[in-house]
Amino acid sequence: MHIDPAIFGEFFGTMVLILLGDGVVAAVLLARSKAQGAGWMVITTGWALAVFVGVVCALALGDKDAHLNPAFTVAAVITSGHAERLWTYIPAQILGGFAGGTLTWLFYYHHFKETEDKTSKLLCFCTQPAIRAYGNNILCEVIGTFVLVVVAAGLTSKYLARGGTAPPPGFTPYLIGVLVWSIGLSLGATTGYAVNPARDLGPRIAHAIWPVAGKGSSDWSYAWVPVVGPIIGAVLAAFFIKATGLG
Repeated sequence: MHIDPAIFGEFFGTMVLILLGDGVVAAVLLARSKAQGAGWMVITTGWALAVFVGVVCALALGDKDAHLNPAFTVAAVITSGHAERLWTYIPAQILGGFAGGTLTWLFYYHHFKETEDKTSKLLCFCTQPAIRAYGNNILCEVIGTFVLVVVAAGLTSKYLARGGTAPPPGFTPYLIGVLVWSIGLSLGATTGYAVNPARDLGPRIAHAIWPVAGKGSSDWSYAWVPVVGPIIGAVLAAFFIKATGLG
């Protein structure tokens, strides 16, 4: 059976991204981890490196897009077409997020058992806001995703190429990781900066399905925010890219 390398790359790259990203959250929050209490700097750094590694994995498997994020896919469809990516890439990304969340649970299985706080366990899979205010939570996700998509487009902009300042071949995934690091440090503390529906929805489903020791609610009342917010941000970013000729 032939598997499209782009679709498999979206699945596998997202799985690795979530395993490493949720993994650093688990390392910091779960009881008796050697990294317990290491803090926000470690979490944002871990997520940045997770994005870098996930993108590299996807590219190495033949996925020339390496979106790993439905928001990127939506923006790409608006700016350059290929609508079929909506029903090929996005399911692969969400399934990859589910697989990554599952692997995180298995990796830290005994630490979930040792941890009493249900919120800490949930945060190892998905996001929750520091202050629950849906309007502002949506706005934060919109702004964070807008910055993510616009700056990512700028890294491959024709203007950088013309000016001789374009990143050297193979360096862009690293810069995307730096971009995610910056967003996490500056814009991530309000909602946990999902900025990626697959990053939140896939692992949240894993939390709901698997028998995580002592888990509480999967908080489905909030789950729409890290899906809708990034999609709105991506759509706005796509129209900005088209209007400015940034892409």
